[in-house]
Amino acid sequence: MRVSVIEDEVELRAQIVSGLTASGLAVDPVGSLADADFSMSVNRYDCVVADRGLPDGDAVDFVSALRAAGDAVPVLLLTARGRLDERVSGFEHGADDYLVKPFALEELVMRIRALTRRTQPPRASVVTVGDIQLDLARRRVFDAGVLLTLTAKEFAVLDVLAERPGEVISRSELIERCWDEATEPMSNVVDVVIGQLRRRLGRADAIETVRGAGYRLVEAP
Repeated sequence: MRVSVIEDEVELRAQIVSGLTASGLAVDPVGSLADADFSMSVNRYDCVVADRGLPDGDAVDFVSALRAAGDAVPVLLLTARGRLDERVSGFEHGADDYLVKPFALEELVMRIRALTRRTQPPRASVVTVGDIQLDLARRRVFDAGVLLTLTAKEFAVLDVLAERPGEVISRSELIERCWDEATEPMSNVVDVVIGQLRRRLGRADAIETVRGAGYRLVEAP
C-alpha cells in the first residue's frame, strides 16, 4: 500500500514516515501542496495524509480540486484545528477522515487501513494459498500451521502476491505498491525480498520467477 504524506513540519513528517514505514506501508513524503500535486501526477496512491495548514495553502482546497478532477483517492486530514465547524468543512470539501493533533501513530495506521479497505474489492480477513495462510487483520502469516516471523516489507510483498495467486505480478507493480518513489526501478530490492520470503517459507518453489514477467505465488502446497 502506497501513501502520500503532505506535512511541512519536518520532525512530525519524519515521525509519520517512520511509523507508517514500520507498519509495512510505502510512503512518499512532501512538504507542500505544490510538491504533492506533482507527486500525484506521476504516482498512484492508495491514500493521502495531509496536514490542513500548509505553507502554500489549505489542504481542504487541495482535496476539493482532487474531487473536482474525479480523483477518489481516500484523504485523511491532520490538523491542530479541533473545532466542529472546521472538521465539517473538511468533510464537505471531500475529505474522508480527520485526525486532530497530537495523535498516536498506531491510530493513524489503523485509520489509513480502514479508509483503503472501503475503496478496494472486499477481501476475506484470512487468505489461504496452499499451505500459506495470511491473517490480514492481525498481520500474521502461517505456513502449514507454523507462525512465521516476517518483516513489514516481506508481509507487504506476500500480501500483493496472495491477492492474485497463480497470476504473474510484475516487478514494477510490486515496486509501485510496496516501495516509495525513492526506490530505483532497476534495483534488486524485489529480488532480495522474494529471496527472503522463499527462505522464510522453507522452499524456493513457493514463489515462482517468470523470467521477463515477474513473480507468482504458487497455489499448490
